[in-house]
Amino acid sequence: MTRVTVYSRPECHLCAEAIERLVALHGEGYRFELHEVDIESEELLLRRMLERIPVVEVDGTVVSELVLDEAAVRTRLDTVRA
Repeated sequence: MTRVTVYSRPECHLCAEAIERLVALHGEGYRFELHEVDIESEELLLRRMLERIPVVEVDGTVVSELVLDEAAVRTRLDTVRA
C-alpha cells in the first residue's frame, strides 16, 4: 500500500489543511496509508523541517512543501498506482 507521510507540528493551520485535503482524496478513490509525524518529537526533524512544513512525502519522495501542492500529490499517487 502506498504510504503518504505528512511532517507537521501542533497548532500549524497549514498542516491541518493539508491533512484534511489528503483525507478528502480517499473520497475520490485514492488509496494510501496516511501517517502524520510531529516534527517536535525529534530535535533533528524540528531543525530540518520547521521552515518547510507541511512536508508531504509519497512513498519516501517529497512531493510538497509549505503549502500543499495537491496536483503534485495526485500525480505521484497516480504514478505509484499505475
